[in-house]
Amino acid sequence: MSTTSEPLESLAPTLSVRQVLMLERVLAGEPEVVAGAAQLDRAVRWVHVAEAADVGVMLSGGEMVLTTGVLLAGDDDKQAEYIRSLHRAEAAAVVLGLGRAFPAPPDVMRRAAERCGLPMVVLHRPFPFAELTEEVQARLVRRKFAAVSMSEAVRTALTGLITAGAPLQHLLDEIAHHSGCPVVVTNLAHRVLATAGERSAVDDVLRDWERIARQAGGSEGDGWIRAELGGRGERWGQIMLCGYRGDTATGRLLADRAAESLVLHRMLGGASAHSWEEQSAQSLLTDLVSGVVPARQLLPRARAAGLPVNRRTFVPLVVRDGDPGELNRVLRLLGLPGIVAELADGATAVLLSLARDQDAAVLTANFAARLTQTVVAAADPRTAWDDVPAGMREARHVADAVASGALDLPAVVRLKDVHLRGLIRLLRDDPHVQSFAERELDGLLCAAGDDLLAVLRTYLATGRNKSRTAQLHHVSRPALYRRLEAIQGRLGVDLDDFEQAASVHIALLAHDAQQA
Repeated sequence: MSTTSEPLESLAPTLSVRQVLMLERVLAGEPEVVAGAAQLDRAVRWVHVAEAADVGVMLSGGEMVLTTGVLLAGDDDKQAEYIRSLHRAEAAAVVLGLGRAFPAPPDVMRRAAERCGLPMVVLHRPFPFAELTEEVQARLVRRKFAAVSMSEAVRTALTGLITAGAPLQHLLDEIAHHSGCPVVVTNLAHRVLATAGERSAVDDVLRDWERIARQAGGSEGDGWIRAELGGRGERWGQIMLCGYRGDTATGRLLADRAAESLVLHRMLGGASAHSWEEQSAQSLLTDLVSGVVPARQLLPRARAAGLPVNRRTFVPLVVRDGDPGELNRVLRLLGLPGIVAELADGATAVLLSLARDQDAAVLTANFAARLTQTVVAAADPRTAWDDVPAGMREARHVADAVASGALDLPAVVRLKDVHLRGLIRLLRDDPHVQSFAERELDGLLCAAGDDLLAVLRTYLATGRNKSRTAQLHHVSRPALYRRLEAIQGRLGVDLDDFEQAASVHIALLAHDAQQA
């Protein structure tokens, strides 16, 4: 948290000309802007009282110069050169106290200031310059101290999070808290890797991200402040404060502190071995699968992550035991736009985005053919983004239904391929199904029944083929018969009866689904 209670705008290490003119002591002098009114937002770095005609050579830029003009009176050339020298020295403004030297604003100085774009202010009432100097210098010192304190508070907070092993998102949330605006981290291609800030404000920024980011890339106007991310001479991204409302210098200081922390976080690996790109994809696909966030709200994030979304066909896939790195390499090899993210329980989600005239079935089969020792579960293609979450859940359901690998499967498994096993997976959390499984298998659901349960599972999965079951369990047929008799005795069923065997089979599928 910040060590100061002042708003961010007041933490600027400088004052603008406009802010100086609004000070109570200055207002008492009845200031009037007679030239350069469009430049009143210039930063005032210091206040300098000087009567010397060649004061410009003593300035280093950003000063507000206070003068009575006593050494300039009666000499138009000196007056014009005085203004030009201040302009060359990049002074912030000139304030002329009207009096004996100049009872009215001098036209020569006013016209020269207007041509140079230098703010020129006259004071209509006598004003002790020392009071203004003291007031502004004190405020500047306080502001510089407050800005440094804020900077150190941000650094301390972010360093603490890194030391505690916090994920990237926690760091960005802290940065957004201090900046009071959306924060976006991108790679060098302007693809969004992570965001933080108020969700609606972030969505507004991401809605037309590519155009906005490229326009803002070359400047820091309108509160867009960016800092490069990189190290050892290599850039790999940037962090942007989007619509920062405070002073640009303070915002740049905050962005620099944020960039330092993000580079350190990445160097140390953060709390996860995944790259930021993978974390971004994982966050997006996890939200799609869960359905907690409406699909329409996720669309700006998908577009900003580089996924084509306009007039596309989306193919939701879930790959069992798939390596995200390998899946990404296969996508690049086949030239298929998509995002990949690891989910829980060894499943990896893949969302393909295909052109409407591409054959989704053929391309999905080509993708699956490039993988080894994996199960690729697919949902039917979706042409509407709002239907993608349901498709992702369907693909996840299919992958869960075949996780045991007990079936002979096609290269791409769909809902129609999982039959009864798929239905049981859908119903596994139903209390009636759970009670049914416990009741049907009660005689085997104990430690002593584990071996018999395994034999029963194989026997039913092979279509009650005794020879095949004996072979898979490496026992003789007589030994298998004895075990089947024990199973039937414990369960009180006749496995030669189709209905009873089917009942036990369904209960076993439900039991295995609950265990998974």
